Amino acid sequence: MKFGKEFTAQMVPEWHNAYMDYNFLKSLLKEIQRFKLTTGSPQPPQPSALKRKLTLYRAFSGLTQGYAHPSPPSSHADIESQPILVNSLHEDGSQNYKTTFLMAADDGAEYELVYFRRLDDEFNKVDKFYRAKVEEVMKEAEMLNKQMDALIAFRIKVENPQGLVFDISEKTVEMTRLASGIAASSAALSVSTPKGALSGKRPHMAMEIIEEGGAGELGQSDELNEDGDDINMVSRGKQVEEDNSSKRKGVRPPPLEVLDRKLRLLKSFSFLNTLAFSKIMKKYDKITSRNASKAYMKTVDSSYLGSSDDVAKLMERVENTFIKHFCNANRSKAMNILRPKAKRERHRTTFSMGFLAGCSAALVLALILIIRARNIMDSRGSTKYMETMFPLYSLFGFVVLHLVMYAADIYFWRRYRVNYSFIFGFKEGNELGYRQVLLIAFALAVLGLGSVLSNLDMEMDPRTKDFKAFTELIPLLAVVLVTAILICPFNIIYRSSRLFFLTCLFHSICAPLYKVVLPDFFLADQLTSQVQALRSLEFYICYYGWGDYRIRVNTCKASAVFQTFSFIVAVIPYVSRFQQCLRRLYEEKDKMHALNGLKYSFAIAAVCFRTAYSLYKNLYIWYVLAWVFSVIAAVSGTYWDLVIDWGLLQRNSKNRWLRDKLLVPQKSVYFVAMALNVVLRLAWMQTVLNFKVPFLHREGLVAIVASLEIIRRGIWNFFRIENEHLNNVGKYRAFKSVPLPFNYDEDDDKDD
Repeated sequence: MKFGKEFTAQMVPEWHNAYMDYNFLKSLLKEIQRFKLTTGSPQPPQPSALKRKLTLYRAFSGLTQGYAHPSPPSSHADIESQPILVNSLHEDGSQNYKTTFLMAADDGAEYELVYFRRLDDEFNKVDKFYRAKVEEVMKEAEMLNKQMDALIAFRIKVENPQGLVFDISEKTVEMTRLASGIAASSAALSVSTPKGALSGKRPHMAMEIIEEGGAGELGQSDELNEDGDDINMVSRGKQVEEDNSSKRKGVRPPPLEVLDRKLRLLKSFSFLNTLAFSKIMKKYDKITSRNASKAYMKTVDSSYLGSSDDVAKLMERVENTFIKHFCNANRSKAMNILRPKAKRERHRTTFSMGFLAGCSAALVLALILIIRARNIMDSRGSTKYMETMFPLYSLFGFVVLHLVMYAADIYFWRRYRVNYSFIFGFKEGNELGYRQVLLIAFALAVLGLGSVLSNLDMEMDPRTKDFKAFTELIPLLAVVLVTAILICPFNIIYRSSRLFFLTCLFHSICAPLYKVVLPDFFLADQLTSQVQALRSLEFYICYYGWGDYRIRVNTCKASAVFQTFSFIVAVIPYVSRFQQCLRRLYEEKDKMHALNGLKYSFAIAAVCFRTAYSLYKNLYIWYVLAWVFSVIAAVSGTYWDLVIDWGLLQRNSKNRWLRDKLLVPQKSVYFVAMALNVVLRLAWMQTVLNFKVPFLHREGLVAIVASLEIIRRGIWNFFRIENEHLNNVGKYRAFKSVPLPFNYDEDDDKDD
């Protein structure tokens, strides 16, 4: 792999604009080379011996030096032969670097002047960004240092309520004051926390006991600072309780993990850019036959980007703090948490996915052949089958189609480097790839298709034809099996992903009670496209709960209770999104959430009136109201999708009617997606206009319309997350802010 591609692959996606623009500088060098070839300038001699290529892997593995050693002083003749002179300037309170090209009289010097001007711009950009980010993490480290003091003080307060002090010092007085303040803030927090959010057990805030021997082996202070004060007073005088306390599981602190990740990415940012400057200067020397890389790289190595060791020192202190306080001095355990290994793609996953895909295709073909061979659709029971069994089995089809669309989204997010794992908040290394999602989808497809074929075969077989009640139970057994796997507490079949899904689902249902985050409202948006699947679940309850399955008769639609719940079930996802908008409006005070809530209120009204019209077609008022509110909901929803969610239709954008930044290079893809979004949103017209296809049952037409909405949602997913990713890129937001557990305000302390 060429360095340019490897350089891009190693970038932090949200910091893409902060990295050196290697490809642009390379294009400037190509212009210089093209000029020299045109004018017949002499080419540099080619090296006679093969040199081993320096790859990023070898550099990261420690096989090469990470820092340049200072070179011996150059002679006066060497200085005079240098083609450039790099100066450090202080402008507007910041340090900038400016290169003076000393060979301005040579042919083609204007090309080289442009190159060094842009090289300086890139270097200053990278250096300033790195300096700013290091300042941010240093401030965060200082805050976390106070949080560690507060955490240890809180532990002392809990385990030493009598106030016994074993070491009287200024630090001890500070810790005692912190303990009192933390206890008060904890009491206030417990009062303000909703009862529903509290578990049955009291949370255990204490850290694990650390033995003195384990601390001595590290040879580092407990704190993030370097003042050398010993604050590990927890184990002093507590040897009696040490055996029992050491068995308790410590609280894993997300802020320290996030800070360590920030530091690792900053270290990688510094190394990658330094390596990129070295590579591009070597290319310059090779093209121009000059020796400018030595002088320029000396400046890079002496800059803050190349010489600062603040990140390395802080990373070491953070890791030692995490090891000692949260992993009981177990370094291997801590490193597994702080630096999880990348999940390797397993061949058995790919094989199983392909195998189940083949089985699904074979079952579909078998189903088509059985229907054609036995003339099932032409028989007297075909209408009854479509009204009873088809709605039951269509649930599997809706879920499988949605999973396939989500797998396609993951594939294209990865292809265009959309950091969807960060956006959704997936734990590093535990997110499902598109192969795993397709594996689940095809497994459900095999289960559903196998149930359909089993049901048809048992009906046609004379030996089992009389057992109609048992044959009708096959779809119910399949749903029970899937539900049991979904809520299974054992560590099988992607437990962490199932737990994440159930948590988001619970938050969506209880929308007003929880802070709304992107995974929650993203899942609620998915449910708005699965209204027909929810109605299928309602039909399961009615069909099996009221005993219709014994005689294969659908009496549900004649029931007033079923009709009432048809309204309720259809609007549940929209009501959930409406409540989420109200919660965000209350917390963020942004009027856009009010407008978004208004959009969902139109959707709620449209769904209700369309449902009413489908049940009571003889009342013309439902027809009019369904038309009016469906048009309003479609127009407002389409505008919100294209302008707000996707960020498109920007008239003054450099990409006409799109947006300034696009991840997909083919602009036509965006216009096609916008057209499809509009067309597929009009699928609701089938409900109002009551289209009839001679060779297709009404339930089949409803399933097709529902499938079109799922496809529209799958397209929407890609561009919605792409726009969210670009917003993160524009703000260089590569980390989520983690709320700190303790309030510690120095201004309040001074007032006290």
